[in-house]
Amino acid sequence: MQLDKLVAFYKTMGDPTRIRIISLLANKPWNGQALADKLGLSAPTITHHLKKMREINIVYDRRDKNTIYFYLNKSFILQQTESLKKLAFGMEESVMIVSDEEQSKIIENFFTAEGRLKNIPAQRKKKLVVFKYMLKGLVFGRKYEEKEINEHIKQYFDDYATIRREFIINHYMYRENNIYELNPEEMWAK
Repeated sequence: MQLDKLVAFYKTMGDPTRIRIISLLANKPWNGQALADKLGLSAPTITHHLKKMREINIVYDRRDKNTIYFYLNKSFILQQTESLKKLAFGMEESVMIVSDEEQSKIIENFFTAEGRLKNIPAQRKKKLVVFKYMLKGLVFGRKYEEKEINEHIKQYFDDYATIRREFIINHYMYRENNIYELNPEEMWAK
């Protein structure tokens, strides 16, 4: 689950017209004009809403001669609701248990005596241990500029852009307008 995708999904769905479109598409595909007629809205308004919904994969379309029909992407909607459930109720798809002894061994194998990362592990379990170790020294609740995060990462590894991206992908950090902040530990990839 990527937090940005989940946020975009719920932002897009936070509109009554889009909810009404979903309820109609749940039963059968509709074309834009038919949706406009059924909802009492103009065709350009329906086109606007469908465009927003298509951008984040809630609907998809198929052409039949000169008519475009819109379909509800039910599996995507289920995926997003499951993601929110996992986040809200602390359920993870697959939680990898790593003992303290195993963590120490991973850190010993992937870091030099000076604390520099030799290389990024290929195995996800080891990668997450390494990234969590690299977060040491960052303070929860503090907002960091991108330059500060880059400097923090460079003390461990020269390719700060890759590590910074991994921090975001694995939900260790949240980024908005080049300002970074640690997420609560419950959100971190496990």
